[in-house]
Amino acid sequence: MREADRRVGVGAAVAAAGAVGECVARTSASGVSGRFAAAMVLLALATTVPLAVVRQNPTAATVTVTAAATVAVTPFHALTVGGACAQAAVLHELGRRGPPVAAAVLALPYVALTLAHETAVLTLLLAAAAPAAAWSGIARRARDEAKAHSAVRERLTGSLVEHTARGERARIARELHDVVAHHISMVAVQAETARLTTPGMPEAGAAKLSAIGDTARSALTEMRRLLGVLREDAEAEPPREPQPGLLQLNELLDEARDTSGTGARLIVRGAALELDPGVELAAYRIVQEALTNARRHAPGAAVDVELHYEEGTLALRIRDNGPGPPPASPPGGGLGLLGMRERAAAVGGELRTGPAYGGGFLVETVLPANSAPEQPR
Repeated sequence: MREADRRVGVGAAVAAAGAVGECVARTSASGVSGRFAAAMVLLALATTVPLAVVRQNPTAATVTVTAAATVAVTPFHALTVGGACAQAAVLHELGRRGPPVAAAVLALPYVALTLAHETAVLTLLLAAAAPAAAWSGIARRARDEAKAHSAVRERLTGSLVEHTARGERARIARELHDVVAHHISMVAVQAETARLTTPGMPEAGAAKLSAIGDTARSALTEMRRLLGVLREDAEAEPPREPQPGLLQLNELLDEARDTSGTGARLIVRGAALELDPGVELAAYRIVQEALTNARRHAPGAAVDVELHYEEGTLALRIRDNGPGPPPASPPGGGLGLLGMRERAAAVGGELRTGPAYGGGFLVETVLPANSAPEQPR
């Protein structure tokens, strides 16, 4: 169990214990019937215990707590402090991890009860605190998503700057080798030739020409050292090879089978279209990332890769038969899913991910046959 889940469980236990204790104290002081006291205790548990599973299923937990708390307020007038705290906590988690609209809607019952002349102190507090908790969760999620997008942009920018710098250093090395070094070597040769072939040259002139040749050769030595530094960095780039495309999918699936030891099928429908190289590269990289995610998050799961050629488009579908997305996955998925969406968008396509019908995880995208935007590398 992760530390965050452990803290939530402890908080739920403390809230439940406090709520039950408060109910027992109230019923003992007021002398109500045993059935009424039992109903209050059950409501106290219903308003607090679901907090323990809010990270795994925020919508169900919040609906349960809100329904129980509303019943506790209206017929029984028995909402506890623990229940009120649990209500604010689940609304915050729902805003952070679940549908924002659901969080906003489930924060409204207490406002409505207050407008309907409900004057209990906890109800009045929740009328203000519940919407604030829901919107703080929504704001937290927006901030987390912005940070994730910012991190991806920084990585892409850093890679682009590094790639540009390496290319520029390689270009400078080529220019120095092909142009400048050639001219300096010619200076050295011509100085030596003039010294040896000019009859009656004064000793001072011969010495000057010899010095020019020595200086040129020293410059060449220093330039070779500089070229070694520039080329050492430029050659750190991956070797220039043709970018992969759909023809390499069989090799990619063979590698996936050998690595994971499970099945991986390629299913092709329709007549193959001639696609832009950028579209083929995007499709290949999406399949590659989907296979990597399947090996990482659903080890042992079989994967089907489907290519459906239609008029002017390629429909791509990758599905595994694993357990599906983890319950606590971040909204929109991690950086791998974000990268697949960006690759699809860069060539004019749209990508969708989520649980597959009948189990497993599904990646779907439709890519145009032709696309002008340059594909990110």
